[in-house]
Amino acid sequence: MKRQIQTLIFLALASAAHAQPPAPVEDDHGVLNPQDTGVAMLTRMIEMGVIDSVTCSLGINATKYDNLELARKLTRRCAEAGFTKAMTWMSQMENNAMGGDYNPDASAEWDRRAAEAGDPVGKFNYGLDLIRGHGVAKDEALGRSYVDEAAEDGLEIAKRLQGADYDLDEVTPDADNWKFAPMF
Repeated sequence: MKRQIQTLIFLALASAAHAQPPAPVEDDHGVLNPQDTGVAMLTRMIEMGVIDSVTCSLGINATKYDNLELARKLTRRCAEAGFTKAMTWMSQMENNAMGGDYNPDASAEWDRRAAEAGDPVGKFNYGLDLIRGHGVAKDEALGRSYVDEAAEDGLEIAKRLQGADYDLDEVTPDADNWKFAPMF
């Protein structure tokens, strides 16, 4: 008898594990059983205009779905809503042509916005932009001041750059030197 009960429990658990979730049903009152993970969920959140810290934290994950258009759309909305981590991620996307053209000016602008909002990574990145003259007019003194602010905020890589007397090869090896050559 005990063995039969164990077998029944095992079969019930196994069938529950393989059960399909109920299909979403949309009516005038909303969506019953909406998809709560993955691309469908992110797309729904964007369509609904949900821009909050949880939804914005998922923007980077959208790149894992090989959907850079979705990632860019969500990240831009989050950045425009004032989330500084999204601003630095938009900078990364612009600087590496992720879901769009390579755009150093837009990259530097996102870094500047994050820096002005007080984000240490934004300060560091904008400092690098200014020191290099990448996407913005070159101004080494101003760039160093942004790096110094990031270091004062506790950003270790900024402290490392200070310790290397602002030698950019200390924090960004030459793999991207072609990208940072003066454009004018």
